[in-house]
Amino acid sequence: MLLLLGTLLVQGQEQTYQLSTHILDIAQGQPATGVTIRLEKWDSAAKAWTKLTEKQTDSNGRIKDLLPGNNNPGVYKLTFYTKGYFEKQQKTSFYPFIEVAFEIKDNSHYHVPITLSAFGYSTYRGN
Repeated sequence: MLLLLGTLLVQGQEQTYQLSTHILDIAQGQPATGVTIRLEKWDSAAKAWTKLTEKQTDSNGRIKDLLPGNNNPGVYKLTFYTKGYFEKQQKTSFYPFIEVAFEIKDNSHYHVPITLSAFGYSTYRGN
């Protein structure tokens, strides 16, 4: 009985993620779907980036599950591979990819979105 109760409690717990992102195509006025994004962490001892994961944005231009847990201090980099996104629309773009480096210092959730067009972008810390 206790084993069953413990199993149900574990199954009922939802995985938390400390990092998410979102891409809005401001030229189209809609989310950027199907964009590949790579997450890397800076290894200060090796002076190199370590790849953690690579995912694609969903139909809302979001990736909600980039960094499991909520205790992940460090310097990270998101690379947004935008060239393919614009090529699918038969458009050229100035930026084949966009790199955004940032630092996680506490246990709060970090949302790092970008607004995007073929010739410009902006980023900020969202919530």
